[in-house]
Amino acid sequence: MKARTLRQLWRTSLVTGLLPLALGSSAQTAPQWNGRPLSMSSSAAVASTTPTSTVRPPTNLYVSDYEAIATAMTTEGNVPGMAMAIVQGGRVLTARGYGVTDVSSPQSIDAHTVFRLASLSKAFASAVTGVLVNDGVLRWDSRLTDYLPSFQLSQPGAAEQLTVADILSQRTGLERNTFDRDIEGNADYHMLTAKLATAPMLCAPGTCYGYQNVAFSLIGDVVFAATGHFYPETVASRIFKPLGMNDASYGLEGITSSARWAHPHIRSGRGWAALTPKPTYYRLEPAAGVNASISDMAQWLLAQTGHRPDVLPAPLLATLHAPLVSTPGEMTVASWRHARLTDANYALAWRDYNYAGHDVVFHGGAVQGYRAVIALVPERDLGVVILWNSESALPSALLPTILDDALGIEGGGQWLDDPSNGLPASVLYARRRPAAGTDASSSKASPP
Repeated sequence: MKARTLRQLWRTSLVTGLLPLALGSSAQTAPQWNGRPLSMSSSAAVASTTPTSTVRPPTNLYVSDYEAIATAMTTEGNVPGMAMAIVQGGRVLTARGYGVTDVSSPQSIDAHTVFRLASLSKAFASAVTGVLVNDGVLRWDSRLTDYLPSFQLSQPGAAEQLTVADILSQRTGLERNTFDRDIEGNADYHMLTAKLATAPMLCAPGTCYGYQNVAFSLIGDVVFAATGHFYPETVASRIFKPLGMNDASYGLEGITSSARWAHPHIRSGRGWAALTPKPTYYRLEPAAGVNASISDMAQWLLAQTGHRPDVLPAPLLATLHAPLVSTPGEMTVASWRHARLTDANYALAWRDYNYAGHDVVFHGGAVQGYRAVIALVPERDLGVVILWNSESALPSALLPTILDDALGIEGGGQWLDDPSNGLPASVLYARRRPAAGTDASSSKASPP
């Protein structure tokens, strides 16, 4: 089944039928993840899962090239440090670190070096909520005021309409990024959630898109009220531990107590300057609180591509990734999105793109000194995540390069070859392709 057909199926069966899905796992009837039947077995031995004929494995992945590009980005000084994981068909093709943790006191970044995930944290919120829905503890259509009865919004009756699914899909009705500036100014999270009672609204809950961090984090309060356990503890016990994400944590204390962690960097007159991580967005645990290594994120990719049904079953993944609200502004945010996207939507803490006719599930993250991108390509059974410890935009060009290669789209090298990126010659050399008959997934790049 083609990605576009699946998108239309989702709109019919999931977007317009969210209420029946709220009844629990038995009502989440989608039997496939983007067209691929998946076992609902509780077995953890899923790394050897073989894609069915509905998924075409990639034939144009040049993993050693991507590793060479990441190496060049860091050794040439363009980026202090980064980490990248690629998984396909239930296998980890690469999960490595590059560069250094701190330019002023350098240690090499390895697979267990911890990065701040910023808004990639949001998908952990929807995943743990979905697990609780499957348990019967929550419903997608649970009302926020059932758990936080004093909560108010500025429009009469709006607070009582707001559901769990509305929060996770950024359909609160609020203007985008409400009170983010206050968070940057060190304001208290609970004070700001109370101030939402006076915040301007664009629409009724559930009817329009407005990206949020403060309001999104209300899902943590719902999880606590529903389970009696603090939100980070619930994510750790239901997601981190069963997936083997042993380096993952929440909060400033979590990252600074890690055995090795990547310090944030900003540009200075002499290049890059390392900072102490800001505590501000860490206070919004569901929206931006997770820390993790690239080893952790490889396991997360395996789960999100359907290879850990014991933790995230196939019907739940179909629900999490299903588009719920249109976000046309996403199609012009970056050059690769402008060139490749023909449709953009928000799902449950994921972005859903039509990428040159192919379905791509995506999210990005950014806080001071850290950047991150993650993408899933269902028809190729592929997952990619890139983390870096600076405010450079350079590593983000690697993602569409990989997507174009995997999908057989010509011209993918343009994202790296763009002179405005300031890429060194060694990166361009890394874009050489192997001779015919060689294994693209393990090919070695070398300068001419």
